[in-house]
Formats: sequence, structure tokens, C-alpha cells
Amino acid sequence: MNSIKYLFEIEKKPKKGLLAVEWVVMGYLLLTLLLILFAHTKMQDPEPMLWGRFRIVMMTLALWAVYRMIPCRFTHFCRIGAQLLLLPWWYPDTYLLNRIFPNLDHIFAAYEQQLFGCHPALTFAQSWSHPVFSELMHLGYASYFPMIAIVTLFYFFCRYKEFDRTVFIILTSFFIFYVIFIFLPVTGPQYYYLAVGIENIANGTFPDVGNYFATHNEALPIPGYSDGFFYQCVASAHETGEQPTAAFPSSHVGVTTILMILAWRSRNKLLFYGMLPLFVLMCFATVYIQAHYAIDVIGGWVSGALIYIVLHFLYGKIWSVRK
Repeated sequence: MNSIKYLFEIEKKPKKGLLAVEWVVMGYLLLTLLLILFAHTKMQDPEPMLWGRFRIVMMTLALWAVYRMIPCRFTHFCRIGAQLLLLPWWYPDTYLLNRIFPNLDHIFAAYEQQLFGCHPALTFAQSWSHPVFSELMHLGYASYFPMIAIVTLFYFFCRYKEFDRTVFIILTSFFIFYVIFIFLPVTGPQYYYLAVGIENIANGTFPDVGNYFATHNEALPIPGYSDGFFYQCVASAHETGEQPTAAFPSSHVGVTTILMILAWRSRNKLLFYGMLPLFVLMCFATVYIQAHYAIDVIGGWVSGALIYIVLHFLYGKIWSVRK
């Protein structure tokens, strides 16, 4: 009963305008809308993308109106939760936009070779193929969205005063990565290796495929123990939503780096140390399943930390003043 009262208790000072996360969504929507309008002659069937954006605007306004009628924590959470749930819808959108640009995998693959003297994504799964190890890797990769949900719900129920800042940082980081993915078209090993041939990669040859991925989205089979439960979870997710996009930097690593910083700042040891093994597995798993080059992981660590610092500072300077 106390929990229900907590959720539906009318707020004494309800927020009047759009929330910070909603302004971020509108900003990203406007940026990509302008890109669609300028590049529509190079795109195939952009109308669904335009209608999708219109529906998101209508949904955002409808949830704002509901909150204004019933300004409580539940309707507040619904406004934010709806935007978080739409992130998987925005993700394949990056492929529809970045395929109008030439692919850059050959540059990143060559740099990977120079840095490590080999391609970890090519040899990792081959060297560590035991079913238990494979399942641990896929567990780490599959923990991505559960980790986001855990941190979000923890701050909502246990650190409500910091909830808006937390979800602002999480959601805005996604859109920052999406902007990078649009203008930096790198597909990652699972697509590039198949496109140029494993033999070329093993021999240190990295052909420029140009606009190949504008019309091709075939990927290598996911490495690992194919009968494993977590393997099947990852494979199903890839079949439904994965596209040849979003390799550098790794948003999986970048976002989970931000989640770990938020968990550490929560001063809750159970939250931080409970998520730490999943974070470590995540960092290895992105290379193990050939979703990313090893340099993508390094880029994820650096970009995640920098994005957190910048967004934490911006929220304090902008939205604290607006309050």
C-alpha cells in the first residue's frame, strides 16, 4: 500500500514543460529529420522514418498532457520509460542514415592490425570455444538492457532526487552514440569480415568496400556454443534488430561504463559489485561475438567516461537553473 501511495502521490511542484530527456529526443529527432530531408534522394523509402518521428512527437505530447492532469511519480516515470523503450526503434534508424556514406571499416581494421598485430575478433572465439566460456560471454552481452533497467529502477525507487539527472545521462549518451554512428559508418567484424572474406583479414589485407553495405546486410554466424541459452538470446536479438552499423565506439561498452559510474556514485555496494562482473563480461563479449573490434572497446571506455563527465556537468548547469 505504501508503494502504491508513493507512486500516485500528487507532486507539490509538478514540472511544467518538457523533461530534459524529452528535449534531447526532440533535438535528435530534429537533427535526423534535417538529414533525411537533405539526403532523401539517396534514401530508399524515407516516408516511414518521417511518420515514425511524427508519432513520437504525438506520443511525447500525449504523455506530457497525462502528467499535467495527474502529476505524480508514476506518470513521470511513464514519460521517461516510454523514451527509453523507444531506443531499440532508433537504433536501426542509424543504418538507414549512415549507409548514404562510404564505409570506413578498412581504416579501423587496418589500425586494429597495427595496434595488436592481429585481429582479436578473429581469434578470440576460436581460442576459447568451451561451452561454459561461450555462455559466460553471451551472458555478458545479453545483460546490456537488464543493466540499464536495474540502474534506472534503482534511482527511481531509491534515489528519486537524482532520477532525472540519471536518465538524462543514460538516454542522452545513446543519442550521442547514434549521431557518431550516422556520420562514422563502421559495421564491425561480423559484417566486414564476411564482405571481404576471412582470408583477406587473416592475411592482413583490408579492402575498401565503399558503399557495399548500402545494399547488403549479411553477417557472419555468431561464434560460440550454439545450443546455449544465452547464445540463443543474443542470436534472437541480432536476428530481429541488428544492422551493419554502430561499431566504433562500442555503445554497449560506452553505455555500461556510464552505468558503472552511476552505480558507483549511488554509494550502493550491492548495486556496483553486483553489476561489475557483468560489465567485465560485456567488455570481452563484444569482441568474442565479433560485434566489435578491440579498438571499439577502448573507444567505448574513453567515450563513456567523457560523455558522463560532460552530461553530468551540463545537467547541473542547465536543468538545475531551469528548476
